[in-house]
Amino acid sequence: MPTLAEKLTKVLVLALACGGVYLLAMYEHGQRETIRHAEVALTPACIEKLARYGLESGDEYQSPYVLQRTGMQVTLHGYSAEDVRAIQRGCNIIDDTQGQLAGNPDRERWNTRRFIRGTHTACRHCHQSIGDKQDAAGNRLVGSLNLGASWTMADMYDRFTGLLLPFELRQMQCYINSSNGYKPNIDDDLIRDVTAYSRFLSAALDMRIGDRYDEQGIDEIPASATPKQGDDYVRGEAIYKRKCAACHGPQAFGTLDADGRVVAPALAGPNAWNMQSRNYFYYVSTILPGFICRNMPLGQENTLANQECRDIAYYISNLPRPAGDRQGPVIALTQQVLMKVVPPLVRAMGSARHEEPKRESEHDR
Repeated sequence: MPTLAEKLTKVLVLALACGGVYLLAMYEHGQRETIRHAEVALTPACIEKLARYGLESGDEYQSPYVLQRTGMQVTLHGYSAEDVRAIQRGCNIIDDTQGQLAGNPDRERWNTRRFIRGTHTACRHCHQSIGDKQDAAGNRLVGSLNLGASWTMADMYDRFTGLLLPFELRQMQCYINSSNGYKPNIDDDLIRDVTAYSRFLSAALDMRIGDRYDEQGIDEIPASATPKQGDDYVRGEAIYKRKCAACHGPQAFGTLDADGRVVAPALAGPNAWNMQSRNYFYYVSTILPGFICRNMPLGQENTLANQECRDIAYYISNLPRPAGDRQGPVIALTQQVLMKVVPPLVRAMGSARHEEPKRESEHDR
């Protein structure tokens, strides 16, 4: 039987441990509060975007975009200094999710990287132009995943889960479906700031809550929207090499600039979405083709035929990538081996093809 002294010692140790955890939590909360009140260092793209939409603190807000497009001034409730900082941080997270432009990524981006596997993923890769893609005339584009339009949809039925999901929960789903990552907590500052930015976009674009906008979400392309030739790997590979490889790389593993920053994200390999993502053709065959047709290639959007987009998506989804969390260790191990073995084999085969014409020309001489 333990003595009274031993029992008291255990209680004391437990109390000290709990006290230490409490003090650490208080310290972390204090750090977060400091960040919330700190001046925000904007990315260059966010400086331009928020200046264009006239973001500043005040009692009233009037959108320059609405005035330019309609000739009318729409007066809305203004933003406090705290609101402005949250919107600025949200813009930064969309534009620079991995914190490559931040002096202290973990501090300035709420350590967003902890929810992401891989080093390529950024929200702007899907939500282009920082969640508000427009053409040169300022027209919002169909199927461009506009964040303002997504926020106005409020509670929205999700056909994959069978649930009515608010914007915050749909945002959490992105970290699983687009980044092969983990869901943030719904009350994380990350979710709050991106929501603040998305809500600001809806105000700047004069979008109304509950209305449906064509730029919200993806303009999905089912097989019924094609000549029904069947989705083809060989055609997809040929189109990919012609239209996509220059940016995303010959094996779709993405490309980086001289400073190691992502130029075009990975569509396959360890930095891409996983086999459980809604971008994965074998899981949902309509989403990735719709995104490709409406948003790719950059500067040449809507130039690919529906069947071409489905062929590209089919080809991409047959390239090695991480397994999903539900697919078990055998498939996960298989995909890890493929991601290690296939790239050097493909490179070797490509080198061999280039060497053959040289040998033939030398032989002819």
